[in-house]
Amino acid sequence: MTFFARSATSDQHRNAILVRHGLRISELAFQAHPDIPPGGISAGPRDGPMYAMLEREAREAGLPLNWPRHLPNTRRALAAAEWAQRHQPGVFPHLRKDLFEAHFVLGEDLEDPAVIDRHATGSGVDLAALHAALADGSAAEAVTETEEIGRNYGVQGTPAWLLNQRLISELRSAAEFERLAEDALELPG
Repeated sequence: MTFFARSATSDQHRNAILVRHGLRISELAFQAHPDIPPGGISAGPRDGPMYAMLEREAREAGLPLNWPRHLPNTRRALAAAEWAQRHQPGVFPHLRKDLFEAHFVLGEDLEDPAVIDRHATGSGVDLAALHAALADGSAAEAVTETEEIGRNYGVQGTPAWLLNQRLISELRSAAEFERLAEDALELPG
């Protein structure tokens, strides 16, 4: 089994490489920045080699990328996406894509329940059922469960992939990911 701890940027492109090689992806919710408080924080400049690489990778993958000035606490959005993955898996890919674009393209605040609701509705999520799961805490508990699974495998942040019991915990070049996928197919697992 291959799993992927959900995040953003070029992770979608890496997942496509794995799928193209015939590997199955099981996505786990994992909050990238649990230290961001309710209300979020201002983001500083995105300078340096890592950001340049992420921007290049996003361009090459055909993913628009506009760094947001504000970093929200994304726990509710993550809980909504995890709930959709578990209870309406057919709409989950659309919701994941819409929430990614809301934050990294449109600059929308993923902490705002109205933003999450709008994208959930547009993706076909049963909003009443989602609201019930958010209200009773079961959607948030699902995130906690998947984070614990990730931590049990050594995941400390995103992006992260587990390929044949080998944890890949940083974004690698597309060429290196092609090699990792090929290696994973050759090993028993």
